[in-house]
Amino acid sequence: MSTTEPLYSRTDAALGTFAIRPLDPFSDAELLHGWVTHPKAAFWMMQDASLPDVEREYMKIAAAEHHDAYIGLHEGRPAFLMERYDPSELELVGLYDARPGDVGMHFLVAPSDTPLHGFTRAVITTVMAALFADPQTRRVVVEPDVHNTAVHALNEAVGFVPEGPVQKPEKEALLSFCTREQFETATGLTGATV
Repeated sequence: MSTTEPLYSRTDAALGTFAIRPLDPFSDAELLHGWVTHPKAAFWMMQDASLPDVEREYMKIAAAEHHDAYIGLHEGRPAFLMERYDPSELELVGLYDARPGDVGMHFLVAPSDTPLHGFTRAVITTVMAALFADPQTRRVVVEPDVHNTAVHALNEAVGFVPEGPVQKPEKEALLSFCTREQFETATGLTGATV
C-alpha cells in the first residue's frame, strides 16, 4: 500500500479534513525528528534523540507485530503522529487485566507557529474514531504521564475514564480507558472507515 493512501479520514465541521496514513520510517524520519525533539513534546521522552535514533525507533515499530505508527494529516499536510499497540503485549503487560478488544494508543501533535483553536481536540477525536473504525476495537487504553494534565483533559473530553496510576519503568502513568460507547457519548461520533 502506498504511504500516501489514507487508511481513515473524517471531516471536522470547524477545521476541515483529517486523515491517517501509514508511517514510513525512512521518508518520515526527518519530519518526526523535528516533532519528537521539540520542547512541547517533552512527555514523548525523545528530546535528545538524533535523526538516526528516530529512524531506528520507527523502523523497530514498523517491524513489530503488536505496534503500528501512522502520520496524521490535516488538509493533506502532516500534522500529527499516532501509534496503536496491543497493551497485552507491550507497554502495559502485567500492569492491568487486558481484555479482548483492548487497543493502546499514543498521539503527538506537531508543533505549530500558528495554533488553531480546537485543533488538538480534533486530532484526538480523529485518532479515536480511526481506532474504533476497526470493529474489533472495544476499548482504548492510554497511559500518559501523571503530570501531563493537558492530555488528561483531552482524554476526558473524548470519553476516557481514569482507572488510577500505574508505575512503568520510565514514568508514573495514569491508566485510563475509553469504550466505544463512552467515545460515542462524549463526541456524538462513531468510527467509520474511508
